[in-house]
Amino acid sequence: MFLAWREMLFARTRFLLMGLVLALMSILIVIISGLTAGLVNDGVSGLKAMDAETIAFEEGTKSDSAFTRSIVDLGKVDEVAAADGVAEATPMGLTIVNAKNQDGVPVDLTLVGVEPDSFLAPGSEAAGDEVDGETLPAMADPAERGDEPTATPREIVVSEPLRDEGLDIGDVVTIERLETPLTIVGFADGQRTFGHVDIAYAPLDVWQEIHAGARDGEAAPEAAYNQASVVVAKGVDGVVPDLEALSAATGTDARTLEEAFESSPGYGPEMMTLSMISWFLYIIAALVTGAFFLVWTIQRSGDIAVMRAMGATRGFLLRDSLGQAVVILVLSIAVGVGIALAMGAGLEASPMPYVTELGPVATGAALLFVFGLIGAAVAVFRVTRTDPLTALGENR
Repeated sequence: MFLAWREMLFARTRFLLMGLVLALMSILIVIISGLTAGLVNDGVSGLKAMDAETIAFEEGTKSDSAFTRSIVDLGKVDEVAAADGVAEATPMGLTIVNAKNQDGVPVDLTLVGVEPDSFLAPGSEAAGDEVDGETLPAMADPAERGDEPTATPREIVVSEPLRDEGLDIGDVVTIERLETPLTIVGFADGQRTFGHVDIAYAPLDVWQEIHAGARDGEAAPEAAYNQASVVVAKGVDGVVPDLEALSAATGTDARTLEEAFESSPGYGPEMMTLSMISWFLYIIAALVTGAFFLVWTIQRSGDIAVMRAMGATRGFLLRDSLGQAVVILVLSIAVGVGIALAMGAGLEASPMPYVTELGPVATGAALLFVFGLIGAAVAVFRVTRTDPLTALGENR
């Protein structure tokens, strides 16, 4: 490595320029990983917050926008709960609505209908999380409803970021077209979104009426009170049950929670685009690093031939050249990651969906190093084929 360090000091301008390029690539990798994590949170943080492993959709539901396409009978809840490997199951309704607050300001909401005492309801004993304010009200007895709308109070618990948009406890948001008023009684812990739209949790029967299109003061068709979008299930000891067997036994389309992420609008294309950009950066890093060391090796081929004639082994020359690649890759990536992490702290405070997660950052940095080293190894392999007789003029 002594010779490698001497050469790097001698040609420090070239190596600094190369290091600058690699540092910029490192910054891009970290920024993209932060955007990816941010978009995931902004798209499916409401699903990630659920203490569940499996979601059962209506049989035959397509993956794209499956939550808003699926409609399951509430009888499926007992069937899913009784299936092997399932500890508990509960219905969930989901629909995206346009609303406005009492000042007439538009507010888009993902309205999620849950049973107030279930593990999906924020602040419930089964959920085990906290709510700033009150939890959802208990659902009215359906036997007392008759032909009237449900007597359940039209109260909702909303995602914490909605507070930054000017909403507060006691505010009333009105569903457009239906003119159904919903009173905010609490804020869920942390960000809860679906399809980049903040979630508002409502009692299941209130959601059923809104989903059925019943106007304020009107009852929904009787069949609507027996429907939900999906059945959410917890596995025994947190283990995902046999999805094939569960689907066959219940006549549903059971998927893991992670597979259900694909049902969030735009989730798949967003992840595919960012993933493709990342892999292109890895390939470019390999090509750029390889091209640099190829040119560098060609320029010092005479020196390499002299060292071979003086008895330097091929292994020594290969280790010397790869040592340079390791040093420049490690230093450049470390500097780039450090700068990107500092930038990320500022980006997280901006409206941009950006989250720094050390796992993806470390993975990205490691992949950039590996691809860069592969490119350098391919380029410097020519040092093992250098003929020492070239240095002595034998081939001239």
